[in-house]
Amino acid sequence: MHGLRSTVLLLVVLGGLVAYIYFVDASRDPVAAGAKPKTFVELSADTIEEIEIRDGSRETSRVRRVGETWRLVEPNAADADAGVVGAITSNLASLEVQRVVDENPVDLAQYGLNPARIEVAFRVKNRKDFQSLLVGEKTPTGGDLFAKRPDENRVFLISSFLDSIFNKTPFDLRDKVVLRFERDKADGIEVVDGSTTLQFARNGTDWRIVKPVAVRADYAASEGLMTRLSSTQMQKIVASDAGDLKAYGLDRPALTATVLSGSSKATLLIGRADEGGRFAKDAARPEVFTVEESLFTDLAKDVPEYRRKDMFDARSFTASRIDTRRGDETLAFEKSRDGKATWRNATGQDIDTAKVEDLLTKLSNVRAQAFEAAAHASLKMPALAVTVRFDDSKTETVTFGRSGAVVFASRADEPGTARIDAMTFDEAVKALDGLK
Repeated sequence: MHGLRSTVLLLVVLGGLVAYIYFVDASRDPVAAGAKPKTFVELSADTIEEIEIRDGSRETSRVRRVGETWRLVEPNAADADAGVVGAITSNLASLEVQRVVDENPVDLAQYGLNPARIEVAFRVKNRKDFQSLLVGEKTPTGGDLFAKRPDENRVFLISSFLDSIFNKTPFDLRDKVVLRFERDKADGIEVVDGSTTLQFARNGTDWRIVKPVAVRADYAASEGLMTRLSSTQMQKIVASDAGDLKAYGLDRPALTATVLSGSSKATLLIGRADEGGRFAKDAARPEVFTVEESLFTDLAKDVPEYRRKDMFDARSFTASRIDTRRGDETLAFEKSRDGKATWRNATGQDIDTAKVEDLLTKLSNVRAQAFEAAAHASLKMPALAVTVRFDDSKTETVTFGRSGAVVFASRADEPGTARIDAMTFDEAVKALDGLK
């Protein structure tokens, strides 16, 4: 009986505790309880159409949505950086009150809110009035920022990382890409460095150098050049509308880089050096800005830097026929067209497919170490000549010559000579001997 009374008493106490917790939680401030309300209720990032920021240096800028893009409209007109503006709109929409620190502040200056260190105002679609967020100083621990809305008394905390999101200058908000063009439509690049002109042409995914010599271009190097021109950003703007380009060395640029897209083109002018960078200008825009010195260095590379180093384009899975000549000896191998991918020699006999693929792999490993403009004398009496047919219609011929321990090679469709690694060449010859 005594045990039953104890159990009932415990149940009563437990019920009372549950009721107390329910009552306290129901009446507790949701911010204090851990439920963090939004600063701007029902705000969606895609409804924001205009933003005005007064940054920490008291400079004011304004951006406005125009169709699907953003434009900087104050203090000057320019395309806006969509990524920077997008970060502002998304963080405004998701902004949470971390904690209320003062419901009725007497002195806003102690929070850095009189005047506010940063002010972010925004207007949503179909509204004329702006809503604002005032951002003050960091808390003593540095983990949060004091903030408030102008239409409310309370001071609350927001996360400190938002300082870098909202504290933006006009330069931060503008599009800083140095040259604008549609990369997928680009079919050529021209770099003029002093008296030297280097020109590339693209056909699909293939790049070729067409000036000053007609040779194959390295795909990665050519695409890297395109990436460099499309992604490099301004360091700073030195003149919003420069009349005298001579002051920046842009009347006679040290280098120009032009991206061709059919009949249209986009040209970047690079002038004289300036404090670790270079003065530069998009020929289609009035601003003069600076770019990093490394951009000039990257664009001023010589032709060999952009040439394709592989002597053979064919690979074991694309080749369909191989013809070789060493002195008076000729060998020929052809892949069957019966779908079995077997190889036969000139007499129609099946040969070891693995050995043919090994030869093709060894040939694909032959790469130029350096280029020379003239044909080397050793190529007049070739040590080996190889012709490969691939992709059913393409053929390529590479001739090899040896001078002592040095091996040279030349392609029939390219001028000059390449110096190649002798060991790699010897491995290819060994693989060829294995097919006799």
